[in-house]
Amino acid sequence: MTDYQSDLLRTLSDRGYIHQITDAEALDKLAKSQVVPGYVGFDATAPSLHVGNLVSVMLLRRLQQAGHKPIVLLGGGTTKVGDPSGKDEVRKLLDNDGINANIASIRRIFERFLTFGDGPTDAIMVNNADWLDKLGYIDLLRDVGRHFTINRMLTFDSVKLRLDREQPLTFLEFNYMILQAYDFMELSRRAGCRLQMGGSDQWGNIVNGVDLTRRVIDHEVYGLTSPLLTTSDGKKMGKSANGAVWLNGDLLSPYEFWQFWRNTTDADVGRFLKLYTELPIEECDRLGALAGAEINAAKVVLANAVTTLLHGAEAAAAAEATAREVFEKGGIGDDLPTVALSVDEVADGVGIVQLFVRAGLSPSGKEAKRLIAEGGAKVNDETVTDAGLRYGAADLGQPLKLTAGKKRHALVVLG
Repeated sequence: MTDYQSDLLRTLSDRGYIHQITDAEALDKLAKSQVVPGYVGFDATAPSLHVGNLVSVMLLRRLQQAGHKPIVLLGGGTTKVGDPSGKDEVRKLLDNDGINANIASIRRIFERFLTFGDGPTDAIMVNNADWLDKLGYIDLLRDVGRHFTINRMLTFDSVKLRLDREQPLTFLEFNYMILQAYDFMELSRRAGCRLQMGGSDQWGNIVNGVDLTRRVIDHEVYGLTSPLLTTSDGKKMGKSANGAVWLNGDLLSPYEFWQFWRNTTDADVGRFLKLYTELPIEECDRLGALAGAEINAAKVVLANAVTTLLHGAEAAAAAEATAREVFEKGGIGDDLPTVALSVDEVADGVGIVQLFVRAGLSPSGKEAKRLIAEGGAKVNDETVTDAGLRYGAADLGQPLKLTAGKKRHALVVLG
C-alpha cells in the first residue's frame, strides 16, 4: 500500500523513509484520525550518536511535524545487555557510571531536532532503566519469556547471522530481543505508545514487541522500519575515512561534519536531501538531478542544511566560509580542526607521521606512511615525500596546515 491518506505515512513514503510496516493500512487510518505516540530506542554505547543514527532522529522529527508525539527512549537498561543486531562480536559492556555519562551527552542532540514539553504532541524522553532495572528474573521468565519460542528466536537475522558466521552469541545478548519487546509493551502501558520505529535491522525486535504487547495487554500497536542506509558506493552510512561521523560537536567539529556532507557522492545527493533536510521534495529532486560542476553547489546546499539542523546556522556558515578559504583560495581557514602541541611535546621534534595521526587525518602510523609514500600528504600545500620529517618549535611559529588527499585538512599549532 503506497497511496497513504495520513500526512505521516505520505511524508515518510515520499521522502524514502519506509522499508516495512507491520500493518500499513491500520497505521495509516490511525495516524489520520488521532495523535500517535511513537518511539525510537537509542542505546548509550558511546558519548554521542553518529550519522548512521540520524535517519532515526529524523523519523521522530517527521513524526512531530505531522502532528504526532515523539518518544525518545534512551537505553540505560538495554545498554547493559548489548544489541547483537548487525554485530559479529560481543559489545564491550559499560558500567552504570559510563552509561549515565553517555546518556547525559547524547540527550543534548535531540533538543536540536524535537520540541519537548507537556503538550499532546510535545516530545518526551524516557530511560528504560526505570523499569528494566526493577524486573525480577523469575517474574520476567514467567510473565514474558513464555511468549517467546527458541524456534522463532533462532530465525531472526540478529541471531542467524552470528551463528552462520560461527561467532559466539552470549545468552546475555540472546535476551536483548525480549527486553526490547518488553520496552514496547511498557511504553504502551505508560505513555499510550502505538508505534515503534527503527532501522530495518530492528524488524525482528519490533515485530516481537508488537506481538508481546498484543498478547499480554491486548493493545494494538505497530512497527515501521526505514531502509538500512548505505552510500551509493556500498559503504555503511555513518563511517568516514577517519571513523565514525559523530553528532556531538565536541567529538567531531561542525566543519568536519559539514565536510562529510559536502563530500557526498553525486548519486546520493537527491536521496540525502529528502532524508536529512527540510527542503521540498521537488527541490530535492531538482538538485539531485544536477550534473557536472552544478552538483557541487547542491552538495553545499545539503551540507549547509544538515549542519544547520544539528549545529545551527552560524556553524554552517562558518564551515562553508572555511571550505571556500581552504579550497578556492588556498588559505588556512579559521574553522579547521586544530591540534595544539605543547612546547614540551616538540622539544625533541615531532614526526610528520605522528602529526597526521594526531590530527585525525590517518587512522594509524602505517596508514600515514602509506599516504606519504603515495604522494597524498601535504604540509602548507606542499607535497611531503619523506616520512622521517620532524618539526620543532621553530617550525610552528606559524600554524602548519596538513592535507590528506584533496579534501581533508587540519591545523597544527603551538599552544
